Amino acid sequence: MTGNGGELTWCFSQVKGAIEDDVADADIISCVEFNSDGDLLATGDKGGRVVIFQRDVASKNLVPSRAEYNVYSTFQSHEPEFDYLKSLEIEEKINKIRWLRQTNRNHFLLSTNDKTIKLWKVAERNKRPEGYNLKDEMGQFRSRSAITSLRVPVFQPMELMVEASPKRVFANAHTYHINSISVNSDLETYLSADDLRINLWNLEITDQSFNIVDIKPANMEELTEVITAAEFHPKECNMFVYSSSKGSIRLCDMREQALCDKHAKLFEEPEDPTNRSFFSEIISSISDVKFSHSGRYMITRDYLSVKVWDLNMENRPVETYQVHEYLRNKLCSLYENDCIFDKFECSWSGDDKHIMTGSYNNFFRMFERDNKRDCTFEACRDITKPRTQLKPRKVSSGGKRKKDEISVDCLDFNKKILHTAWHPLENIVAIAATNNLYVFSSKE
Repeated sequence: MTGNGGELTWCFSQVKGAIEDDVADADIISCVEFNSDGDLLATGDKGGRVVIFQRDVASKNLVPSRAEYNVYSTFQSHEPEFDYLKSLEIEEKINKIRWLRQTNRNHFLLSTNDKTIKLWKVAERNKRPEGYNLKDEMGQFRSRSAITSLRVPVFQPMELMVEASPKRVFANAHTYHINSISVNSDLETYLSADDLRINLWNLEITDQSFNIVDIKPANMEELTEVITAAEFHPKECNMFVYSSSKGSIRLCDMREQALCDKHAKLFEEPEDPTNRSFFSEIISSISDVKFSHSGRYMITRDYLSVKVWDLNMENRPVETYQVHEYLRNKLCSLYENDCIFDKFECSWSGDDKHIMTGSYNNFFRMFERDNKRDCTFEACRDITKPRTQLKPRKVSSGGKRKKDEISVDCLDFNKKILHTAWHPLENIVAIAATNNLYVFSSKE
């Protein structure tokens, strides 16, 4: 249900994680992703673990329905490694998780760290075989002399067990750190992108990939930009986009040529000379790009704003939303504490009418496209009662501060919402705040 003028009213549903002042680095959530029907929600962390939450069926069927997720499966996806040739440590941190569309009773997902991509099968088992001829009930081999009759093994009911097993390991294809993976709509291929190259993989073949974009110059001293994100079109299996640190987005068509060094379209907005500064190139770097579900639009996130691009118009975005413009005067201090290099993600709502992205002080921003309204909410432990309505927050950038506003000088830059996900079918959002996962839903 929406509030006045169609604006969504958001309520707290639940939070997963421990209340700790000193958070272990391995417990910090590094990615969040719903599956295609929204019943499963996966998170990856800096410790290489993947935790899958499943929506509670009882709460889903309530009127009004509730967004409650319980732990479904937890497994160690990646371990720390060491590249002996380059004398470099390879972190176990999960950079991205992408679900494959479900085609049978099992679930499949791709997870990646800086170098290696893995395909995981997540399956349920509620029966076990019993009555072996050569093994006893404890699994020990029986003496052949003790076998006097032939038994037919049978399946017996058992407590539900969820097993995650690696089906494929895609390695040794990236020289630089992987920043994106995206599953194609043909359900057969996916792409992986690092700073300078994009590779195309077949899900069945682990020892071979095709390089489809390579922007590495012959002389690395001539390098002027890097790839920051890449994604396949949701409907056209031959099209994909990738963004760069210079603020440009390139749409490529794989039908034109095998190596897509020449883009089909270039989306770039001319820089406003009045805003030109030492930090211009840093804050214009795109940290995330996402196609809309319809495939007509895409959103990009740079440091200060979210932009909506129409695939039919390359020269400028059709919509621009300021996320935290009040930080423009603080870019110098943000540069000194490295916050200016933070990479924020962005998300579409299932109907493509709303956009969500994160900010500092555990704030996250929501933009309503039809009436151009925007709201700021906070993911915090103060709200622990389910269905508690979220109160919009406002930041004061100077002058006289109102009672319910927070001064820009009081923002905590160590608390940041980098990773968000929106349910594909309902108005339910998942917010990763350090080691906590918050789930909010619109009030019915």
